[in-house]
Amino acid sequence: MGEKVAWLGLGVMGYPMAGYLIKAGHDVTVYNRTAAKAEKWVAQYGGRAAPTPAQAARDAEFVFACVGNDDDLRAVVTGDEGAFAAMKPGSIFIDHTTASADVARELHGLGKARGVGFLDAPVSGGQAGAENGTLTVMAGGDGDVYARAEPLIACFSRMRRLLGPSGAGQLAKMVNQICIAGLVQALAEGLHFGRKAGLDMEAVIEVISKGAAQSWQMENRYKTMLAGTFDFGFAVDWMRKDLAICLAEARRTGAHLPVTALVDQFYSEVQTMGGQRWDTSSLIARLER
Repeated sequence: MGEKVAWLGLGVMGYPMAGYLIKAGHDVTVYNRTAAKAEKWVAQYGGRAAPTPAQAARDAEFVFACVGNDDDLRAVVTGDEGAFAAMKPGSIFIDHTTASADVARELHGLGKARGVGFLDAPVSGGQAGAENGTLTVMAGGDGDVYARAEPLIACFSRMRRLLGPSGAGQLAKMVNQICIAGLVQALAEGLHFGRKAGLDMEAVIEVISKGAAQSWQMENRYKTMLAGTFDFGFAVDWMRKDLAICLAEARRTGAHLPVTALVDQFYSEVQTMGGQRWDTSSLIARLER
């Protein structure tokens, strides 16, 4: 028998992720800020739509969210129309938004006061991972809460793990984004250098991708980077939002992120080139202007 579930936020990630819960046999009610998107989702998958987060969350055992940022998250969780206002003691809120560790801890505390479990569980894998149900989920929160939620998270993920107390999921996602930023810049520079040197870059990548330089970004993005097409996933605007969170956290903890700070500025140049919605591999475009 499926669980009674609410899903808040039907963007490029949330839309297919919520669909996997329906496919797994769960009873899903969705909320989206733009109601037309919720109606479209119901027409495609079934379930039902609700006009507010609170109405979606009423009687749900599990409430999921995947929205834009800290403020969007607070908007769907708190206040008279927010999910917490309607959630019953013993129910669980799972947040897949990439947000700050601070907001995760704040909402974990608010939930605990109401008897509601809260997990920060940001995802990696992009739009393709969401559509294929192969996301990686990094979770923070209480072990007993995670154990109850994991079977539902498994519906759309290939890898998932509780990494520590509240906030640990968001901190792990920051590590993920820091690693990607420097890696994509290095790949962009390598491709740019090789092309300037007159090399057959298809042949070069075929060889070096079997060695120590191999990466997911190389395997999946080198062709489109060489072609100058950048509509394959995570947008520059969203990456800059995430890197701002990383840099703010680093200031608090005393971590040193010189390359991340530099790459964030390179992405700001891509934005001024009109690349706000280009994917993150577009770092090569600023080198080849």
